[in-house]
Amino acid sequence: MKKYNFLTLMVFATLALVSCSNDDNGDDDGQTANLESQVYATSNTDGNVRRYDNDDSGNTTTTTLITLSSDSEGIYYDESSDQVTQASRSLLQLNTYADASITPDGVTIEVTASSSIDLVSPRDIAVNGNIYVVADNADVDGDPNTADGRFFVYTKSGSNFTLRNTVTVDFAVWGIEFVGNDLYAVVDKTSDIAVFTNFTATNTTDATVAASKRITIEGIVRTHGIAFDGGTMILTDVGEASSDIDGAFHVITDFETKFNAVADGGTMALAGNQTRVSGALTLLGNPVSADFDSTTNTVYIAERANGGGRVLSYTDIGTGGNVGPTLNATLSGASSVYFTR
Repeated sequence: MKKYNFLTLMVFATLALVSCSNDDNGDDDGQTANLESQVYATSNTDGNVRRYDNDDSGNTTTTTLITLSSDSEGIYYDESSDQVTQASRSLLQLNTYADASITPDGVTIEVTASSSIDLVSPRDIAVNGNIYVVADNADVDGDPNTADGRFFVYTKSGSNFTLRNTVTVDFAVWGIEFVGNDLYAVVDKTSDIAVFTNFTATNTTDATVAASKRITIEGIVRTHGIAFDGGTMILTDVGEASSDIDGAFHVITDFETKFNAVADGGTMALAGNQTRVSGALTLLGNPVSADFDSTTNTVYIAERANGGGRVLSYTDIGTGGNVGPTLNATLSGASSVYFTR
């Protein structure tokens, strides 16, 4: 899921820095540095969008973009239009906002598109062309003893979102990610992931469907976040929901080959297939969302519990283990992240 933002932006060294390790890395000659990347994040606490601008000197600045929402989860940035879309848990709809990469701190961003009010408990967004899929973890049949979840499938044209159809599945959902035309989905409350091959073309009407394949990821207690870029899949482990110190994430290189090698219902072994990052230095408790930049091998995490919420990044994963973050930005209620270069 490589994402590139080619807008020619400048970050001023006088802005407040949020990276705990990069507070004093301004340019010695007083010149501004070129923007290298941006990370967008949502929050369950206030619903606004946070933008983290990372420059080529290693500095990070934070900007708060005011939205209509008071609680949001699931985010996507479209670099071609400089628009950010988030799923609102307070308004129960998708909202798209303009000028996301250049709007100053504390400004209310302009709404350019909104869906109808369809959602119940949105958790993530996955985008493939003009198709926007929202994973919703509300109980579909009203029976808490049966596992189920739902995908709301929208088409976006200009300023219009149209609900095309809903897809009900026999497991609770959370994170989702397109790899080509295949939709990978976290099976919430388990250590499993499922795939729906050729998802958008196959599932065009309201229906209850079974996954094309489902496997268990050894070493994970309960997965939530999922991200893919350059052949590598990232899966987060929230562990026990009540703990703010037992989180982790797994890095699986050459993911599609390894996934295809496991039979439906089987288990992908940890040894030889995955790298696990966990431990006190990671600051991971409930990592609910992830993104990945394969160019720099950087993992981005929305951490919901530790410290009340953080946006974290990791660039020195190596063989895994107790690795500290390179970016540690406090964000109350952090719920999702999206990286763009």
